Amino acid sequence: MYHKSRGSSTSRGYRRDQKRSFRPKRNNNSLDIFLLKNPAIEQKQEAYVAKHAFSDFAIHDQLQQNIIERGYETPTPIQDQAIPELLSGKDVIGIANTGTGKTAAFLIPLINKVFSNRSEKVLIVAPTRELAVQIEEEFRIFAKGMQLFSALCIGGMSMHHQIQSLRKKPDFVIGTPGRLKDLEKQGKIQFMLYNNIVLDEVDRMLDMGFIHDVNYIIHKLPQKRHSLFFSATFPSNIQEITTSLLRNPVTISVKPQETLTNIHQDVIKTNGRMKIDLLHDLLIQVEFQKVLVFGRTKWGIEKLSRMLMERGFKVASIHGNKRQNQRVRALEDFKNNRIQILLATDIASRGLDIDNVTHVINYDQPASYEDYVHRIGRTGRANKRGTALTFID
Repeated sequence: MYHKSRGSSTSRGYRRDQKRSFRPKRNNNSLDIFLLKNPAIEQKQEAYVAKHAFSDFAIHDQLQQNIIERGYETPTPIQDQAIPELLSGKDVIGIANTGTGKTAAFLIPLINKVFSNRSEKVLIVAPTRELAVQIEEEFRIFAKGMQLFSALCIGGMSMHHQIQSLRKKPDFVIGTPGRLKDLEKQGKIQFMLYNNIVLDEVDRMLDMGFIHDVNYIIHKLPQKRHSLFFSATFPSNIQEITTSLLRNPVTISVKPQETLTNIHQDVIKTNGRMKIDLLHDLLIQVEFQKVLVFGRTKWGIEKLSRMLMERGFKVASIHGNKRQNQRVRALEDFKNNRIQILLATDIASRGLDIDNVTHVINYDQPASYEDYVHRIGRTGRANKRGTALTFID
């Protein structure tokens, strides 16, 4: 239950302390919150029992050690089911929400494969820069000490540096569709050389208009290849891609409810109050330790960021108008608890693995149910509890 605000405040809802720095303070008006529980989400489901331990997988000792150091103990459902199939060389369609551990599900068997045979090359395609960066970070953790190398090819960063990385013939290339296509057209990368392909968050790629770039990449790949396809949903327009990409694939589906059961979902009615004041009164409560706030537009998120900073909150924002280095710095500050609040458009709703997000707040309502599911999936991860709140008029 969220507490009503108490005590006095200035007319703007914050005050200056003696050092002339801002400190958030409770607004004068009481918080008018209506909690509408969703019993379908709150119901308990039978816990998944993994058939394997990571030690059961036939992978190299150094990779096993890196998994242990990463803190992984028991495989998640997608890892438990996908890793054995991928180690055996089968094409896989993985249907799973974010937060289910699918990045490790494809990285672990592919790292093992390339370590065993250096002629193997891996191309990983992701819809957003942030997800590509995260995949490369995970790659470096799992491939530590194995003398495997990667190149990150995304927009918003120096193409010259990426070309230099490609000249070193990396084992893994991780990138976004548009930048990869641009590099290929310049002759800096040959997709024909990559006999292992991962398409991650395919439904998101199609939503963002990358279908032509994705098809372009697929048709440049070698006929003999190992193909991995991951998506949270499986709309009809994806079937064309799976038909052209995959050969006799194994389909593994992880039910969406498996990620939502850890998330308590509530609705906040504004009842005529300013949303910024309601948000303020939430953020000053002690349990709101690490908060991701979603808005609809880049302009709106930037304006909200300035308003919260004026009220003394430690906040950063990411959206399409931010330079890549600004987006990376904001994410790093949020991950490392240097800021309390990260504001974002839907660019951050999928794929980002940020530990210990206590709350997701939909300051603006999402455009679709699928967007809602992906937004709130930033909390309640790794078997931890989280809270998702949505403002409605």
